[in-house]
Amino acid sequence: MDLGIHGNTALITASSSGLGLGCARSLSLEGANVVICGRNSDRLANAKESLEAEANGDILAIKTDLTKSEDVQNLLDKTLKKFGQLDHLVTSVGQPTDGSFNNLDINNWYEAYDIFTMSVVRTLYAAHPLLSNSDAGSVVFITATAVKETNPNMIMSSSIRKSTIGLMKVLSFEWAPIRVNAILPGSHDTPLMTEHAQASVDAGKYTSLPEALLGWADNPLNRIGKPQEIGDVAAFLSSPRAGYVTGTAIPVDGGRMRCT
Repeated sequence: MDLGIHGNTALITASSSGLGLGCARSLSLEGANVVICGRNSDRLANAKESLEAEANGDILAIKTDLTKSEDVQNLLDKTLKKFGQLDHLVTSVGQPTDGSFNNLDINNWYEAYDIFTMSVVRTLYAAHPLLSNSDAGSVVFITATAVKETNPNMIMSSSIRKSTIGLMKVLSFEWAPIRVNAILPGSHDTPLMTEHAQASVDAGKYTSLPEALLGWADNPLNRIGKPQEIGDVAAFLSSPRAGYVTGTAIPVDGGRMRCT
């Protein structure tokens, strides 16, 4: 399907692997010029090579620490220098330490807030002038189903991430006609998901990694998702095909959530 974003420029944060990379792949296949970023140089280089093998647009990779304002501004400056515009922003974030309340300390909370919320806020401030100059401006937040259904032993994801949904709702009014939406992923095939599943095998909850991944899925489709299935929704929300969609949070979780 031609989504009408060929030649546009999209910036996807935390996109050297996982869901961010899935979003970068979907947008690049639609012909968008894509900017990816991450903190690990080797992983970023591998992601760029992977994308360029099938992309229908140009790929720019910039090493970036989203917890540093100067890095975020450098990211936007280089995007503008390379492509002369920014039309679409997709904010994915890393995963800080999480767990149960009594197993965390105050520093864990500050770290999580910086990653989940402030990294997005920094990027928004830097990106807004460029998005405002685009006739196709859009923002998509990649969050988690935990903002709707709390997950045991993921207290920070279940609480701090909710701020992103409030941010999305308010910005859909304040930034209009820039469209602002969110995606709520369930369990997807990412390195982090594999790490969690393997930990549950090591703890004796499951006998094998495939069994653990199926257990973590816990949805009517009886499987975990593919990162590009998040990416395809992000590409749609960035496109003119979703021109009347804003202020909305869309679960992509195989039907796992029992409420919306």
